[in-house]
Amino acid sequence: MSLADLFCDIDDFCRLFLPAWHRQRLTSGDRKRQRASRLTLSEIMTILVYFHQSQYRNFKAFYLLHVCRHCRGEFPNLLSYPRFVALIPTALMPMCIYLHTHRGADGGIAFIDATSLVVCHNRRIHSHKVFKQVARRGKTSMGWFYGFKLHLVVNDRGELLAFRITPGNVDDREPVPELTRGLTGKPIGDRGYISSQLFHVLWERSLHLVTRIRKNMHNKLMPLVDKLLLRKRAIIETINDQIKNIQQVEHTRHRSVVNALVNVLAALVAYTHQPCKPSLNVAQNEIKLLTC
Repeated sequence: MSLADLFCDIDDFCRLFLPAWHRQRLTSGDRKRQRASRLTLSEIMTILVYFHQSQYRNFKAFYLLHVCRHCRGEFPNLLSYPRFVALIPTALMPMCIYLHTHRGADGGIAFIDATSLVVCHNRRIHSHKVFKQVARRGKTSMGWFYGFKLHLVVNDRGELLAFRITPGNVDDREPVPELTRGLTGKPIGDRGYISSQLFHVLWERSLHLVTRIRKNMHNKLMPLVDKLLLRKRAIIETINDQIKNIQQVEHTRHRSVVNALVNVLAALVAYTHQPCKPSLNVAQNEIKLLTC
């Protein structure tokens, strides 16, 4: 998506969202002084999402070397870098709602997985202060880390269905009931989601959790369709890799918890606008046969 198309889409959303949001804040009694800014909220959100579509790995370099030098025509009222960083928290709630409007459609097959969001090197855990109150030690197949977990649910077309950010020590199975709320069919997960209790909780909601079995478990008969779907679970591994290495969702330079959340949301929004997503390339009528 081009910069102009991205701005138009975000600006159309802000024109509908901001009046309703302001009315709700006034009726709830949450009235705060708002200093007028030369940059509109839609421009702030566009720059944040545009960074995750670029090849820059550092937002400060992106803002100073690319936006300020080459995007003056698109953003004539640019602010200094410290002032722009101070305005990033204002985009938290709008970015969250905007991401929800780009949620994919439930097709009956969903892939679920969790990936780590490291906030600092393990040797610097004792001196880390920014996320001291919220980050925790966790362990994945790649080893120990300090930070958070990003739980994702995507459909067969690679579209984002749900997500959640939890501390690094949270079990992968804990957020699954909330993440799969409103879905139908079969969620496909790895061995980390094996749980008879979770299986029965989802089964009561007409969801059939499909996972591989561990080596120390008794072998069970599994339909051929489920075995084929498990082989396609690499789709969400590819999405995790793209979000981390293309959308730059993970880095260790954060100095604010709120700005870190906005960074994750902007990266997910950038992924939803990605034209070519990992997909099973299966027709909808075939999906219904697979989920029967």
